[in-house]
Amino acid sequence: MGSECADPIVTADLYDAYHEHLQVCELQFRSFGRIDSFCGPCATLATFEDHGPVLEALQKEGNGQVLVVDGGGSLRVGILGDKLAAIGADNGWVGVIVVGAIRDSRGIDHLNIGIKALGATARRTWSIGAGRHSAPLQFGSVAVRPGHWVYADPDCVLISSGPRDVREKPRSQATGC
Repeated sequence: MGSECADPIVTADLYDAYHEHLQVCELQFRSFGRIDSFCGPCATLATFEDHGPVLEALQKEGNGQVLVVDGGGSLRVGILGDKLAAIGADNGWVGVIVVGAIRDSRGIDHLNIGIKALGATARRTWSIGAGRHSAPLQFGSVAVRPGHWVYADPDCVLISSGPRDVREKPRSQATGC
């Protein structure tokens, strides 16, 4: 994880400081894992109800990246579980955003990684298919490209075209809430 992300992320403060440069995801994610705020450049993946492409991505060196997975919003099948999340943590991924469901949430909550997902289920994938790695993604009113920066905390997921100084405080608090 780079120095930009060494401190806890507060998406509200980041938004106040850089609102002209940030996209705010309108999806309401749940937080899992021991890391509740994280940021980094992203790798992207599109897959539907299939954990195989997620495993393939997390087996690569993460180097402080966030994997953003567009699972089509499906809550029927978990495409990330505790075993895959552990592989990601071991390989240097700081977080995973899943536009869909995960499984084994209790196991994930003990891992040193941040996970955001729409929900959880017990159902898993039984067939392995292909995903689209490095795909441009669109969900929750944001457009995500490989290399964009992701900033996440329990409140929100923000997308930026480049890194932002998370230590910078908002310029004016006079009109804030």
